[in-house]
Amino acid sequence: MQQVATEIEELSLAERAYRAIRDRLVMLEIRPGAPINEEQLGQSLGVGRTPVREALKRLQYERLITTYPRRGTFATEVNITDLAHISEVRQELEPLAAAQAARRATAADRANLTALRRELDTAGTPGRDSAELMHLDLQVHRAIYTATHNPYLEDTLVRHDNLATRIWCLFVDRLADMAGHVEEHGPLIDAIVAGDADTAARLARSHVTGFEQAIREAI
Repeated sequence: MQQVATEIEELSLAERAYRAIRDRLVMLEIRPGAPINEEQLGQSLGVGRTPVREALKRLQYERLITTYPRRGTFATEVNITDLAHISEVRQELEPLAAAQAARRATAADRANLTALRRELDTAGTPGRDSAELMHLDLQVHRAIYTATHNPYLEDTLVRHDNLATRIWCLFVDRLADMAGHVEEHGPLIDAIVAGDADTAARLARSHVTGFEQAIREAI
């Protein structure tokens, strides 16, 4: 029983380490190309090296870190040429996710989305920094993906949204209306909560297209 309890604890620690390291990589708090030090990460997160190693295995699969033989592990570089490939996937799957969320969202999903909708109303408030807005953007996307109740679709879109957010972080200082981009999610959430799958799909596709255009204009 003790061994089972230890394994469960390790799994939960690995999940905690994974989420924390993932978001540091996504938000570029760990800069592209920076070396990954397992011991330092473990100390900063208050976990041992085993959970960190388990987390890094997942993050390598998700293209957020890269390991080179005899050189070590590094945060993946952000390559703007990836934008077209990422957008190609998202233009097909984001509308699908929005439509399925509109059809399948539970009462709890709708309550969560409605709470996020209220937060979006304050996105343009003076004093909100870019990091806050990006975290809100990630929350909205992840809540929509969760509401699809399709774990395969959710996992795929979380990975691609993470990669898109890294590109966004790289050019955030050049984007004219970041708050406006985040606020675009308001009507999308309204459509999902109302169960309007067609409108949700249309708005999601428009949002992805607008994101790519905004990044290209900022380059």
